[in-house]
Amino acid sequence: MNIDTVVDKDYLGKCFRDLADAPLSALRGVSVKDAKALQQAFGVSTIRELANLNFVKWASAIATLADEEQMAPEEKAKETLLDDAVEMTFPASDPISVDSGITRIEVPPEKVDAQTDHQHAGKVEESTESGKEAATAH
Repeated sequence: MNIDTVVDKDYLGKCFRDLADAPLSALRGVSVKDAKALQQAFGVSTIRELANLNFVKWASAIATLADEEQMAPEEKAKETLLDDAVEMTFPASDPISVDSGITRIEVPPEKVDAQTDHQHAGKVEESTESGKEAATAH
């Protein structure tokens, strides 16, 4: 196993036993100053001591389990209710059924007066064109 990407260049090629007992600065990205701060904060000075630190174990376990955690039944029920409410609020977001007989939109939406009757878009277009002709005649 090649771990050269996680250790400092001075520790390349070392065996795991040697790395475990190496100072924290042997880890790539941990400076001597960082290692001193960790030693002061947690009382650890080697990679093994850091790995065995309860805070590190707890954090690792929590992060691992968080990825596998499922919603509690109460949370799942709330999520389902919210999804149903959104669906009831926005039914127009559903795709048009193939059986509805609508195969294409023949009139651009800006020409259709949806307040009156969108099913008779051709009549609206005719009245709009008549209105334009009347306006240009004046």
